[in-house]
Amino acid sequence: RGFSSQSEGEARVSRILREKFPRASSIRVVDISGGCGAMYEIHIESEDFREKRTVQQHQMVNQALSEEIKSMHGLRIFTSTPK
Repeated sequence: RGFSSQSEGEARVSRILREKFPRASSIRVVDISGGCGAMYEIHIESEDFREKRTVQQHQMVNQALSEEIKSMHGLRIFTSTPK
């Protein structure tokens, strides 16, 4: 899927993450619930995660999306730092 075919939910979550993680070199949001917006898979590569444990990185993402998470059933988070 190209960037233009992002669902409304994917675009909204991506926009929020770009605001919260302006140093991110890569952000990818995929609706894995078949398009209903109930479950997302998120991949973020950001300098913000350097020197932080995985659980801390995931907490940062959860905090950034705290409002959106209320209407989701699940979230898969993958974080990394630029090589």
